[in-house]
Amino acid sequence: MSVDGWHTLLVLGGIRSGKSEIAESLVADAPTVRYVATAPAGDPEDTEWAARLATHRARRPGSWTTEETAANPGRLVEVIAAAGPNETLLVDDLGGWVTVLLDPAHQPADDTATIAELAAAVRSSTARLVLVSPEVGLSLVPTTPLGRAFTDALGAANRAVADACDAVALVVAGQTTWLKPAAPAHTVPPAGTSPEAGPSRDAAPQVATSWATAPRPAPDQAAPTGAAASRTAPAQAVPADLGAGDVTLPEVLTPAAAPLPAPATSDEPGTGDWAAPTMALPMIATGLVIQPGMELPMPDDYTGPQAVDRLATLDLPGAGLGVLEQVVGFAAATQGTSMPRPWDSVRVLLIQGDHEGGVSAGAAAGESARRARQARAGRGALARLAAENRADLQIVEAPTSAPIEDRPALPGDEVEAALRYGWRLAEQAADAGVQLLVLAACGAGAEAAAAAVLAATAGAEPPTVLGRVITEQGEIDDTAWMVRCAAVRDALHRTRRSSREAKDILAELGGGDIALATGVLLGATARKVPVLLDGPVGTAAAMVSRDLAGQARHWCLLPDHGGRPGVRLAADVLGLTPLVDLRLDLGEGATALAALPLLRSALTLAATLPAHPSLGGPDDDGDTGDGRTGDEPDFAEPEPAGPGPTTIGSDEPVSPGRRAD
Repeated sequence: MSVDGWHTLLVLGGIRSGKSEIAESLVADAPTVRYVATAPAGDPEDTEWAARLATHRARRPGSWTTEETAANPGRLVEVIAAAGPNETLLVDDLGGWVTVLLDPAHQPADDTATIAELAAAVRSSTARLVLVSPEVGLSLVPTTPLGRAFTDALGAANRAVADACDAVALVVAGQTTWLKPAAPAHTVPPAGTSPEAGPSRDAAPQVATSWATAPRPAPDQAAPTGAAASRTAPAQAVPADLGAGDVTLPEVLTPAAAPLPAPATSDEPGTGDWAAPTMALPMIATGLVIQPGMELPMPDDYTGPQAVDRLATLDLPGAGLGVLEQVVGFAAATQGTSMPRPWDSVRVLLIQGDHEGGVSAGAAAGESARRARQARAGRGALARLAAENRADLQIVEAPTSAPIEDRPALPGDEVEAALRYGWRLAEQAADAGVQLLVLAACGAGAEAAAAAVLAATAGAEPPTVLGRVITEQGEIDDTAWMVRCAAVRDALHRTRRSSREAKDILAELGGGDIALATGVLLGATARKVPVLLDGPVGTAAAMVSRDLAGQARHWCLLPDHGGRPGVRLAADVLGLTPLVDLRLDLGEGATALAALPLLRSALTLAATLPAHPSLGGPDDDGDTGDGRTGDEPDFAEPEPAGPGPTTIGSDEPVSPGRRAD
């Protein structure tokens, strides 16, 4: 399945336009291709025609097979109808096929019925299919009856096949214009490139993506792997009736910063790891309807640039904050002030939701549930970093998503419920005074599901956005990676004629965790709460949210891409520039928390440093205006240490000077 949203393609073009070369480049990456030649052999004395055929044959890689259909025009319909889902067919071209169809040797024949049969075969084809055809509709009307019959029949065939195909491209002077659907967002190696050889000198211009060629598992061998194979307990579904006042959101945990304990010997919940959890606020029925085109708030257009301009006046040595100026501008725009303050109240939303089927290949059974238990116990990278950043942690269970290669990931009503539930979580955070949300996720198959969403929304190719699969032993599992690629490819093939609207993408491909994350982004936007994205689930949710409310992405900040190719692509599409390149692989959310102190430091400097003395700021030996001289450090007295919670496996109190709130 091509990940640009089409599975069958018609390539139109004039004489010597380059249509055949471009069609060949589209299937160059397929392991095997069946080339269907439709043109008759022609007059043996016509050397020019024979040379054309020889040129076409010479371009085909040795791995391709050739099938001739010139002896019987009905044979083309049979070949297309009989091709299986693992086959790739290149038909070149329909002009030769119409010539044979109108040949007196095959008369009487019903060309209208035969063309209709061809269109029906293309529409129902399970193979990957590219058809080439001359575009004769722009030429003069022929003066002979046979010429008019040919152009009429070919025009009818082109219209019927174009209607049946997922995509149509028109090639003019070697340049490709996409008539159906819109032009893909990226290109592939030039035409003339084959799996066995490098690009030719006369390579045609770069065009759409190549085919995904990862092997597809047989249906009777597709045993669930990872979390789908064994779970300790199914994830609790998001409540469907979100208007009821007695529906309770997950508890909010407040981690306490403490000295690092001795290595834990168990992942079971301990005692004394958290301060008393805050009370979950009741939900209020508001008649919330989430639909495309919602008008949500935008950050302030003026305060962001003003804050960045103000940095040039501060008493900073050297070039200043560098790329962290973006943090100051973002905070100023989202806070509505040119002097933004560091975020004091931060909440981490950890969404735990597994995906069944091939997308979870290579994932350890029950791993995401263990990570969630670990976070609740105050252990693990996410909880420790949350404690160091004085951030709350809220763990949310999303519905388990079905195998997307076989059926929709989530029913439509559960998608609606997940969106509203995520919105309510953001509202709860805003009502509690949270100034910044960190969106995190853990779940088997989440990265591959996010890749499927990227394929449907940005025209990505699964192998380019799916990271390597790392086992528990730290080894690379290429077999599991290929199974994931195949699962995404098959899901896109299954949904190739489905709507690409936001809720349909979530239902067919995204599943519960991405739907819930999308709701969080929309609710945070509505309440003007900025969000730190970290990982594939969050960025996939941001991609989907564009159709529902384009303002959402302006409230998002991406500290780091984490070395994940899917996050890189989503960032490019969303216009989000990663601030650092740490390449940490600590799990979703942990990288954002690791970078958060750096972001806070930039905001602290922007908010507290005076202007440079040359611009009216205090002189080194002058009065600062508050009774102190410029030589006196602006340090606060250290707070006395009070009693705090104990650490895991230790009776020692929190060390003096460390906050325990």
